[in-house]
Amino acid sequence: MDKPIIAITMGDPAGIGAEIVVKSLNEKEIYEICRPLVIGDGKVMEHAINQICKLNLKANLIREVAQAVFNYGIVDVLDLDNIDMSKFQFGKVSALCGKASYEYIEKAVELALKGKVHAIATGPINKESLSLAGIPFPGHTEILAHLTNTKDFSMMLITPELRVIHVSTHVSLREAIERVKKERVLKVIKLAYEGMKLLGYDKPRIAVAGLNPHAGEGGLFGDEEIKEIIPALEEAKRLGYNVSGPYPPDTVFVRARGGSWDIVVVMYHDQGHVPVKLIGMKWDANLNRWVSVRGVNVTIGLPIIRTSVDHGTAYGKAGKGTANHESMMDAIKYAALMVKNLNK
Repeated sequence: MDKPIIAITMGDPAGIGAEIVVKSLNEKEIYEICRPLVIGDGKVMEHAINQICKLNLKANLIREVAQAVFNYGIVDVLDLDNIDMSKFQFGKVSALCGKASYEYIEKAVELALKGKVHAIATGPINKESLSLAGIPFPGHTEILAHLTNTKDFSMMLITPELRVIHVSTHVSLREAIERVKKERVLKVIKLAYEGMKLLGYDKPRIAVAGLNPHAGEGGLFGDEEIKEIIPALEEAKRLGYNVSGPYPPDTVFVRARGGSWDIVVVMYHDQGHVPVKLIGMKWDANLNRWVSVRGVNVTIGLPIIRTSVDHGTAYGKAGKGTANHESMMDAIKYAALMVKNLNK
């Protein structure tokens, strides 16, 4: 009973969420490190177990956390019963699934804030379905910040070889440039430190990427480094953080992967996502599928621990039983690790 309870949200019912969750819970090692509790729709989860994956698992549909048994071979599902199977179709954008996926997150956050679960690992959601359901947020990070009333937060992406944390994420490139301000860069450096401590790094080495080509080349290609990023770095150093930069974006990730730093502060969404996915994911054109999907998304700055897969709903694969569950496995493992380090 000393193992943490990890709430695993099913994600968008029309995507691969239920499939990758049941495949992950078919791995005995998950039960060796935590007590997994799925939050989703019982009917969709049973369909994933029996029809999509055809696994020797049994769903235990419950209404309260206390009813979970946490035994390998039994998938405990906190059943919100919010999917009408007669109106449900895999691989289709819908308000029904957008609303349901939001309700799974909402319930998980409620349980985490009350201390009934120790962390959350979230399955993939669909932004278009959320929008159709009238949910005014572009993704998990913003939803979680809203539900926990958090103002200062950031998205951290993790692979075994590279970790990054973002100054901005789901905004236009034009707005992302405008958000590169000293105060925000300094805050994300602090969040990088907090995140790495949760991963077990006592003295994390933090690199900061420049915004412009060649990190501005002394102002020749832009002055954001001079006006905003370098002042933030100087202040962080005065506060005692082991931080350096700004480094040219075209080399900083190679050096970080080679061991020079533990994490890189990146200025915008694609600057961080592209190298992480290039390292963590592998596509085989001959097989027409992902043969490796590694990478975990962590929201740093929340009052709760939250990890997630670093991929989308993969509507094209939904319901076919071919989805790769490596990222879901990693998300659960990192959630358990972070709870362990938080309690040290």
